Order: sequence, then C-alpha cells, then structure tokens
Amino acid sequence: MLKLMKKLIQGGRFTPDCYSDEIEKKIQRYRKEKIKLPPRKVLRTPEQIEGIRKSAKINTALLDYISANIKEGITTAQIDKWVYDFTTEHGAIPAPLNYEGFPKSVCTSINEVVCHGIPSEHRVLKSGDIVNVDVSTILDGYFSDASRMFMIGKVDEEKQRLVQVTKECLELGVAAAQPWARLGDVGAVIQEHAEKNGYSVVRDLCGHGVGLKFHEEPNVEHFGRRGTGMLIVPGMTFTIEPMINMGDYEVYVDDEDGWTVLTDDGAPSAQWENMILITETGNEILSK
Repeated sequence: MLKLMKKLIQGGRFTPDCYSDEIEKKIQRYRKEKIKLPPRKVLRTPEQIEGIRKSAKINTALLDYISANIKEGITTAQIDKWVYDFTTEHGAIPAPLNYEGFPKSVCTSINEVVCHGIPSEHRVLKSGDIVNVDVSTILDGYFSDASRMFMIGKVDEEKQRLVQVTKECLELGVAAAQPWARLGDVGAVIQEHAEKNGYSVVRDLCGHGVGLKFHEEPNVEHFGRRGTGMLIVPGMTFTIEPMINMGDYEVYVDDEDGWTVLTDDGAPSAQWENMILITETGNEILSK
C-alpha cells in the first residue's frame, strides 16, 4: 500500500495534503467487494478543485446574467452573443464552441427540443416558450457546466408544472449524490419522482464527469436502481442534468444539423443541470 501511495503522489494524482487514509481504506474495502469504482484520474486534487471552482464561478455568473436579461422578443442568437462576450471578457472560453463541430457558444433548447439546440437569428423567443440555456466554461484549462430553464411570458400550467417537477428531480438527485452511495441511487430517485408525476426520463442522454475535460467518466444516468452502479467517492466532480419529457422518453437527433435532440412525439421537455463536487461529508454545488 505504501508503494502505491508513493506512486500515486509522484504521478500527480494525489498530493499529501489531499490524501486521506480513511478514504483509501474505504476504497480498498469496496474493491474487495467487487463494487465498481471510479478511476483514480477523476478524483481531484486540491489544486484541481480550486481551478474548477474558479471556472464554475464564471459559469454561474454567466447564468445569472442570462437570467437577468432573457425575455420575450430576443433571438437565441442574441443569447449566444451574450455567452461569448461575457465568457471572453472574463478571460475564459465557451466550451461548446467548435466542440466536435458544434457551431455556437451555448445550447438553447426550446419546448420539444430536449438538448443541444443551436442558437439562430431566426428563432425568436415568444410568450409560452420554455427554454433551457446550457452554458459551459473553460478557464485556465478547467471546465464547468450547468443549465437553467426559463419560462417566457405567459406559460401554460402544464409546462410550468413540467419545469417545476424537473427542478425537483434535479434537487432530489443532488441530495442522493452522497459519498459512498451509488450512481444508481441518483438515477432511481430522479426516475421515481418523474414517473410519479406522470412524466418520463430521457434515457439516451446523461450527466457526466467534468473538470479536466468537458466530458469525462462517469456517465450519470437519470434512471436506475438503488444500490447499483459506480461508487460515489470524495473528489469526484460531475453533472446531474435530468431531461424530463411530458410524453414518452424516446428522442431523435435532427438530421439536418446533426445536433438538436427532440422528443419523438413532439411533447415538451425540460432540463436543469448542476455541477457538483463530492466531499467527505456530502457534496458541494459548484455551478447551477
């Protein structure tokens, strides 16, 4: 064990300040029980956590700025400009821009668009729309990610309820993401709350590790069974971002742009996203 500790420390994965004997004892106990563990590379050092926090601070401030300015009559292209200008003015980079060919700085997903909606000068926000704005920031090589739902003008009660229940799903998922719990616990509480309210959980997309890369291990599914899946270990940073549909959970990708994900039945969808850090005593929301 001492040889392993020295190797990990020398390799930059841990430092003496962040290494916890108690955490290592628990990891080894669960390893013996054949429980799926996260790879060591996703357990953050204090230096990495500090860098991720700084990125996340800008990410949250950006969502606050959008919250104060989004309204009926603006285009989603205007939101994209806000995101690019705000991010670069703070010395950071919009992570979505040119990511695997994505052409804009932000995802704007309206009504039946589940996620990855591409901003456009031709898409004007109108009364009755619900829109998810998903922003991700790179600062000094560290990544952060979060999204919020916005209700534009006079939104009908059914859509309002969908947005509210989806937020509750997120909050329940975050509460379940405790050290030494399992990722299946997170998915289970989200699925149960959504289905109890007559909604479905999108299964083709999920939350993800984020921090040193835009998308890392683990995948964080928003459905599942308690007591299953990867062990949640202190030092992990990942998103929880349930996508909840008013109708069926089936989705498809628009053939024309190759990005926009829509509900198969045309029913509305909502999504909220937080980025969290798992600590030894619970979790910390880094960006929301």
